[in-house]
Amino acid sequence: MIESNESRVAVRARPAAPGPVLDIVVPVYNEEVDLGPCVRRLHAHLGEHFPYPFRITIADNASVDGTLAVAEALAAELPGVVVRHLDAKGRGRALRAAWSASDAPVLAYLDVDLSTDLAALLPLVAPLISGHSDLAIGTRLARTSRVVRGAKREVISRAYNLLLRGALAARFSDAQCGFKAIRGDVARELLPLVQDTGWFFDTELLVLAQRAGLRIHEVPVDWIDDPDSRVDVVATALADLRGIGRVGRALLTGALPLADLRAQLGRPPLAAPPNRVPAGLPRQLVRFAAVGAASTLAYLLLFTATRGALGAQPANLLALLLTAIGNTAANRRLTFGITGRRHVGRHHVQGLLAFGLGLALTSGSLAVLHAVTTPGRAMELVVLVAANLAATVLRFVLLRLGMHHRR
Repeated sequence: MIESNESRVAVRARPAAPGPVLDIVVPVYNEEVDLGPCVRRLHAHLGEHFPYPFRITIADNASVDGTLAVAEALAAELPGVVVRHLDAKGRGRALRAAWSASDAPVLAYLDVDLSTDLAALLPLVAPLISGHSDLAIGTRLARTSRVVRGAKREVISRAYNLLLRGALAARFSDAQCGFKAIRGDVARELLPLVQDTGWFFDTELLVLAQRAGLRIHEVPVDWIDDPDSRVDVVATALADLRGIGRVGRALLTGALPLADLRAQLGRPPLAAPPNRVPAGLPRQLVRFAAVGAASTLAYLLLFTATRGALGAQPANLLALLLTAIGNTAANRRLTFGITGRRHVGRHHVQGLLAFGLGLALTSGSLAVLHAVTTPGRAMELVVLVAANLAATVLRFVLLRLGMHHRR
């Protein structure tokens, strides 16, 4: 939470319109040259194109030049502009302070260089105002986005977002674009859980929101890179890697109260219409099939590797037991979206029950095959694959009954 002495409202020369719908934060550090043109342009755009009351909050991150004086002059000049001064640096720290203190139902921020075309601002916040979405981000990686930037930054950005997809299973496309919005009630619940105070703040917030089942709206943007950007790429990359590791550990250990957040903020599950496919079933089937294919391949490799030393039945038992444990863990996480340790023992018991049925099917198939003929290795594998397919269907039914309503 924010300490009472961490930030203060420095100037509110002219009161903002009563009950602003949007509070848009501009975090700055030593931006005395760019701040004036940015805020005037933003204020003019909002006044002309935004149909609701708004506030612009300049969040000064302990600037040591004339940034604060410029901000105070802007607040005295333009209605609806306020200044919040912080005694410590960090974009995440500035956003947490400004958003936590705001009374607006929709909160947003953009970078002072205005790299993102302001035409995307209303499409960014409209789904939040209407209640359709919980967070919104500008994305430079959509097919319809138009981006002008150097090859180095392009490669770094795409590599970072690919890393997020692999390490944290992120489903949003662009974590770093400085153009985001969030509903005020959602921010009040998520901000106390976000630890980062720097550039990783955005990513951590988005990962928590996704895992809590919140809807993240993406807006393709036109974006022109600021050649005078002061971001230290190497230091930022290292901090991001540390942040990914920290959040990944918290997700694996269940240290974050995601279940409580999902229950409090997440959207209720869709009710399946009568005589129709249950909600979520097609996606679960695809993921279950992918896990099943990997498990079957692992099973065949284990069976083949141990068949000569152990014999057909013991090799089948060992291979099926090992892959059943891995299969249950993978389906628990990937197919049914369950994280943390809650009910993990019960789920593995259900997986072992499915293992017992699979063992009965495969062992019985082998026994029948050896009773009627003397099969070659290839015939054994064919029969085992067929038996495993039947066992897979039973496994999906059992696991879905046990896990689907306990996510």
